[in-house]
Amino acid sequence: MNYYIKNATLVNEGQTFKASVFVSDGKIAKIVRENQAPEPVPELVEGREGPSASVQIIDATGKYLIPGIIDEHVHFREPGLTHKADIYTESRAAVAGGVTSFMDMPNTNPQTTTQELLRQKFDLAAEKSLANYSFYLGATNDNIDEIVKTDPKTVCGIKLFMGSSTGNMLVDKIEVLVRLFRESPCLIAVHCEDEQIIHANTVCSKDLSAKGQVVLDAGIHPFIRTSEACYKSSFMAVDMAEHFGARLHVLHISTQKELSLFKNNIPLKDKKITAETCPHYLWFDERDYEKKGFAIKCNPAIKSHRDKEALLQALRDGLIDTIGTDHAPHLLEEKMTDDYFTSKSGFPSVQHSLDIMVNAMGKESLPLLVQLMCHNPAILYRIDRRGYIREGHYADLALVDMNVSHTISGKDEFSKCGWTPYDGVESHCRVTHTFVNGNLVYENGIFHEGNRGERLLFNY
Repeated sequence: MNYYIKNATLVNEGQTFKASVFVSDGKIAKIVRENQAPEPVPELVEGREGPSASVQIIDATGKYLIPGIIDEHVHFREPGLTHKADIYTESRAAVAGGVTSFMDMPNTNPQTTTQELLRQKFDLAAEKSLANYSFYLGATNDNIDEIVKTDPKTVCGIKLFMGSSTGNMLVDKIEVLVRLFRESPCLIAVHCEDEQIIHANTVCSKDLSAKGQVVLDAGIHPFIRTSEACYKSSFMAVDMAEHFGARLHVLHISTQKELSLFKNNIPLKDKKITAETCPHYLWFDERDYEKKGFAIKCNPAIKSHRDKEALLQALRDGLIDTIGTDHAPHLLEEKMTDDYFTSKSGFPSVQHSLDIMVNAMGKESLPLLVQLMCHNPAILYRIDRRGYIREGHYADLALVDMNVSHTISGKDEFSKCGWTPYDGVESHCRVTHTFVNGNLVYENGIFHEGNRGERLLFNY
């Protein structure tokens, strides 16, 4: 099926303008601006607009057409953790939120630390994913030989944990880190938290708790996984990347202090050291632990209101380059325990990234959000023909209604875990249609599942 999306307001490459878009054979075939004489499309000229038409017309009057969101940081939990999420369910949640491509992390069971295990995940996605996909190869203290085999044209990057999180994939041997930064054939995406600081804070908190001086509830989290732990680890990663000339992407920046490590006077295509933050660091702050509790426990921790405001400004200033969700589902019973140390860190968010970002930054920020969530991931990862509304590019698109409000609710959550930390948030936009490779896969709450996403390719 081909599509003619007419009378849309396109938000693309810093411009907002009215146009119609013709989608043919999975690509964007023609963009016709308002008042520009259109080239005739035979099927439309003949007036065949019914079920038998070879071109389906979608009237997008009053709606915004944006490139499909590229979420370069998700945990879809397959294989091995599929009681809480899997590639099929989470890709459905993704396209419902206008996310047309994702890059999934390696801390599954088994961990994705060999080329063979990586191949198996790609095979799973080819069978199950509604969205386009890529997967990171995970670094460990003993798999550098597997890392150097990675083909940067077909794999998004190497995931490095310089702080332990879900999955215990901490890399802490300096000789391994040196080899990784020196020899990695592609981008290194890093989780930065200093393990020694976290351990010392944990011991201290337990001692104070035993003396009745602190309560080990969710509010203790940013005092255990502190700004100092983030900064020390991020500083080390940036220093090593600069020394060895590696391409480094520091994930989920959560602190004001870390912003000093990044630059905004270099075009993104030329940057070797880049940064990501996540919607939850821009929406929640330490005051929300009292109400939300362990529901918003994540690593790195959500921190202060001052940190949140600094991160929002950093997005506007170009110090932070991308927004990824760190979508990390757990069952609610794994989260809402009575024990700080057994409550899992992470929560689902891929379905609501655009909702929350529009709320956090305002409707007028949509062009900036398109830059951060669509264009910049495509530039940074060198993704082939995605992330823009351009003739000849893959037709990964989302139609967004900015004139409606709806309340986010766990009962409407498509992630397998069935809940959301954003429950009760009044959103001021809604994704109505999502196209992946020219296929309409989501339409007003209905999924069209006859097609699967494609493996992302990269221009190296």
